[in-house]
Amino acid sequence: MSYMNGFEIHPHPNTPASAVQSLTGFATSIVSDIMGGRLVGTSGLRPVHRSIMSACGQAVTVRVRGGDNLMIHKALSTLVPGDVLVIDGDGDVSRALVGEIMSSVARKRGAVAFVVDGAVRDADSFEHHRFPCWARDVNLRGPYKDGPGSINVPVVVGGMLVNPGDIMLCDGDGVVAIPAAMAATVAAAAQEKTDTETAMLKAIESGTYTAPWVDELLKAKGGL
Repeated sequence: MSYMNGFEIHPHPNTPASAVQSLTGFATSIVSDIMGGRLVGTSGLRPVHRSIMSACGQAVTVRVRGGDNLMIHKALSTLVPGDVLVIDGDGDVSRALVGEIMSSVARKRGAVAFVVDGAVRDADSFEHHRFPCWARDVNLRGPYKDGPGSINVPVVVGGMLVNPGDIMLCDGDGVVAIPAAMAATVAAAAQEKTDTETAMLKAIESGTYTAPWVDELLKAKGGL
């Protein structure tokens, strides 16, 4: 660990590839539902790319002062294949924290996505290069490079706590962070819920779907 004058750098996480693979392909909405009270996942972050893209990888986290990307540049140099760079920019959207140059560096190093609680720029480049990015906003104004900042510390993005090494599951609905130790349990529950919802969709298509639970719940609440 290195820490001095507001600059903090911790070692790169090492999440097992099998844990990441076990969650790849599940819908964020399903994982959010099963992880507790439907309160899990980002709020206020949206895909910058326009076509359908998803991502799943281990979190490398960065916390920076709003509008300053010095430590993000440092974090880029640490990325390895399969990383998702998760940036806590304090929700500040007054200037962009990343753009085409930085996303190109990340792609070259094998990163699979950006998640940014802040603004980005060069929005068209994320679509052009097929590099998924979730952010709070788009702003053409460039960032400062003064610091301070921290790498691989707990951060908050879109109201969601992310620890270094968490598995980041990202799709068109948003982003969910899953602790690596929970991967097998979450994957099993997600598969069960996916199977249930697939059966429901088939019943809707065949005209056999019913929802008796609605009247039962209304009756229990005194609505019928």
